[in-house]
Amino acid sequence: MTDLKNAALNRLRAGQLAIGIGLRQARTVDIAKAMRTAGYDWLFIDMEHNSMDLDTAVQISVAAQDAGITPVVRVPGYESFHATRALDGGAQGIVVPHVDDAATAARMASQCRYPPVGHRSVTGALPQLDFKPTPLAEATTAINRETLLVVMLESPAAIANAEAIAAVPGVDALLIGTSDLSMEMGIPGQVDHPDIAKAYETVVEACRKHGKHPGMGGVYSPPLMQRYIEIGARLILGGNDLPLLMAAASERSQTLRAML
Repeated sequence: MTDLKNAALNRLRAGQLAIGIGLRQARTVDIAKAMRTAGYDWLFIDMEHNSMDLDTAVQISVAAQDAGITPVVRVPGYESFHATRALDGGAQGIVVPHVDDAATAARMASQCRYPPVGHRSVTGALPQLDFKPTPLAEATTAINRETLLVVMLESPAAIANAEAIAAVPGVDALLIGTSDLSMEMGIPGQVDHPDIAKAYETVVEACRKHGKHPGMGGVYSPPLMQRYIEIGARLILGGNDLPLLMAAASERSQTLRAML
């Protein structure tokens, strides 16, 4: 019996916060251990908004699994070769951007889940199973169970379709991309707007009804993060590597300038 675990999924299943950190600048595998030590549960390895290639993403993913932090890759599109190659290479989760309807969510679930849930193709030994020979039925069942599939809702149409998206088998979490949602709503950057709060309420209700996990991205003000967590968000993108680095570096330089 495989002992495969997914740290982020375990926390979500327990009703706890699963806190992630976005990787856009980091390119070395030691980031996995560093972010685990910093207290994060999952890595948001972003292949949509930067030039990171697949090889770098899967190298970080394999290191992350050994470090005990869940590697989740945001793919740049809906083509099967994005998600399946990341999963075959070591990712324990996929984030799909710009999912506006149940049909798109179902398409991605089909790509990311082995039968009978989906139609993902089977390959040889997998890093998630430490390359151990494992009976096919046991291996595919374990991978299906411990793979986190996240779809991002980033438009009014997506919010309107939240319940239908949440009902799709094989989808684990609905994560609101709050920045893009505010743009699509005509309120760019107003992530504290009442219409955004209403969107969170809609998604949380849909997730509760269908046993899925509501998520939050694009909100980084602690008081506002707390507000949406109180509404029900549980899969939390806590920040991104470059803004956090810049904030700490700027604070240090200002402190030093003030010493003379």
